[in-house]
Amino acid sequence: MSKKAKANILLLITAIIWGSAFVAQKAGTMLEPFTYSGIRTLIGCIVLLPVIAVFSKINAGSKPAPGTEGYISPEEERKSVILGGIVCGIILCIAMNLQQFGLYFETDAGKAGFITTLYIVIVPVLGIFLRKRVGLKMWICVFIGAIGFYLLTMAGKGNGISLEKGDFFVLLCAFVFSLHILAVDHFSPKCDGIKLSCMQFFVAGTLSIIVMFFIESPKMSDILACAFPILYAGVLSSGVAYTLQVVAQKDADPTTASLIMSLESVFAVLTGVIIYGEKLSMIELAGCVVIFAAVVISQLPSKKEQKG
Repeated sequence: MSKKAKANILLLITAIIWGSAFVAQKAGTMLEPFTYSGIRTLIGCIVLLPVIAVFSKINAGSKPAPGTEGYISPEEERKSVILGGIVCGIILCIAMNLQQFGLYFETDAGKAGFITTLYIVIVPVLGIFLRKRVGLKMWICVFIGAIGFYLLTMAGKGNGISLEKGDFFVLLCAFVFSLHILAVDHFSPKCDGIKLSCMQFFVAGTLSIIVMFFIESPKMSDILACAFPILYAGVLSSGVAYTLQVVAQKDADPTTASLIMSLESVFAVLTGVIIYGEKLSMIELAGCVVIFAAVVISQLPSKKEQKG
C-alpha cells in the first residue's frame, strides 16, 4: 500500500472519530457544558504530553539547522507556543462551550456536526478582514451553505426565520471556530503543532473549569457516570485523532485531506442515527446535502491552482 493510501485511511479514521465525538458530546449533556468541556479538554492536554515526547525524538534530527530556511530558535518556538496557546486556547474555549451549549439545548448530534462544518466556508470570508481576496467560487459556496443551513434548521417548521436556541449556539460556535482556524494558521508555522495544540487544550480546559466553579454545580457522581463520553472525547477526539491528522497530512494531498476530513459531518449524522436513533426530516436531510456540497466545492482547487 502506498504512503498516500495509508495517509488517506488514517484521515478517514480521524473523520470517523471526530464525527462520532458529537455523539459523545451529546451524551455529555448530562453534565453542564463548562464541566464537560473543561474535563475533556484537560484530558486531551494530558494525552498529548507523551505524543509530544515521542515526536520530539522522531523529529530531533530533521529540524532545519541554524541559519537555514525554516529554522526557528527554541526561544522563539517557546514564545509562540505560549502566546499562541493562550490566544488559540481562549478562542477554543469559547467555541467548544458554545457547541456544548447547543447540544445541551437539544440540538441533535448530526445537525451540530453539519452546522459546525460551515466554518470551512466562513473562514475565507473572515479572511477579508486580513485583506485576503475572496473569489467568486467562495461567495457561491457561502450562499449555498446559507441555503443548506436554512433547510436544516428552519424550513418546514412554521417558525419563519427564527432559530431554535441550540441551533443558534452551534451557529455561533461555527463562527468562533472560524476565528480559531485563523489563529492557528497564524501561530502554527512558528512552532510545533502538537505542542501548540497541547497548550491550547490546557488553556481552554483551565478557563472552562474556572467558569464551572462560578456558574455550575458539578457533582463527582455525575462526572463518574459520564466517564465514557468524557474519555472518548478527551482521549480519542483530542489526543488520538489530532495525532493521526498530523501524521497523515505529511503524506496526503492537501485537497484530498480536507475533503476526507469534511466527512466528519456525515459520520456525526450516521453515529447519531445508530447510537441515539436521531431522525432527520427530508427537508433537514436536504439541508445536510446542500451544506456538504458547499463544503466540498469550497475545498476543490480552481483551474489556476491545478495548473500551479
